[in-house]
Amino acid sequence: MAAVTEDQVREALNAVNDPEIKRPITELGMVDTVTITDDSITVRLLLTVAGCPLKDTLNRDVTAAVTKVAPAHLVSVEMGVMTDEQRKAMQEHLRGGRAEREIPFAQAGSLTKVYAIASGKGGVGKSSVTVNLALAMARRGLKVGIVDADIYGHSIPDMLGLGDQRPTQVEEMIMPVPAAEGMKVMSIGMLKPRKDQVVAWRGPMLDRALVQMLADVYWGDLDALFLDLPPGTGDMAISLGQHLPGAEVVVVTTPQQAAAQVAERAGTMASMMHQRVVGVIENMSYLQLPNGERMEIFGSGGADEVAKGLTARLGYDVPLLGRVPLEEKLREGGDTGHPIVAADPAAPSATVLQDIADTLSGRQRGLAGMQLGLSPAGRL
Repeated sequence: MAAVTEDQVREALNAVNDPEIKRPITELGMVDTVTITDDSITVRLLLTVAGCPLKDTLNRDVTAAVTKVAPAHLVSVEMGVMTDEQRKAMQEHLRGGRAEREIPFAQAGSLTKVYAIASGKGGVGKSSVTVNLALAMARRGLKVGIVDADIYGHSIPDMLGLGDQRPTQVEEMIMPVPAAEGMKVMSIGMLKPRKDQVVAWRGPMLDRALVQMLADVYWGDLDALFLDLPPGTGDMAISLGQHLPGAEVVVVTTPQQAAAQVAERAGTMASMMHQRVVGVIENMSYLQLPNGERMEIFGSGGADEVAKGLTARLGYDVPLLGRVPLEEKLREGGDTGHPIVAADPAAPSATVLQDIADTLSGRQRGLAGMQLGLSPAGRL
């Protein structure tokens, strides 16, 4: 039997990532000891918490990695738990020396595109649009996160089939819940003691919740972050503008004139907070009949009016990004936790949403309407 060294085993373990943090377990200090005998190898892992929900995945991945370099040995994995000091050391390592409660997406060097999905009123399908746009980008290979910032009406976890899943916490740092296509998700609903608990918060508490989901969650490197905002122009929209002035806003409306009128206010609020409005999406645009005709159940022209009004008011082009048809499969996907862009990518609504996601992800970040953070150095 060929001799295997501890260095070889640890080198093999460099290829094993923590399922939640997506970093090598060796880098995170999770590999405690490696014990090698003539015919067996035992790896002792240190979990961040005793009830780690993904310890079976770690067991499988570690066993597979070590078996590759020592196929003749019997490989086993023992599980321990990190001490408080070890967890703090890992937290400090992951933060890269940054101060706590610092929002990484607000930093000048951030490469993450932040999309705030807004609407003037509820019931226009904003959350459904958010989930499908995020998943559409993830299906293109982008690293995507979703923050369910609709504090009172959080629905993102159910729409993604995450049910009662809860995030893992390492000291003061929270791990987002993994979702389909490698997405990362955080919702206030995941932080409540009970799913049926009612959230009755006002301004300061809402602001604190948003900061927690942005700063205390370890998001890692993301290409895109979606925020599902509450409808209207209230406290959360203001807090978002203060903490993420570089976020780009997408306004969702229906063709109905009443919805369009209040949707324009959401775009105007974004501009007041120095955020750029990058487009309007018309949801529930029409119902495709079996004979090919389109029935405009909620009327027509609403999104066109919003795009035209915002373009005139803001002084730059705010395009209509797409019209999403009213489709039973789209609604069913939200109810069952299987969004339509993945469950039925050929469906009419799925193709429209995928096209919108491709348009957004392919855009260059514009400066019109955004605050640059510059001030005069002096007078000539």
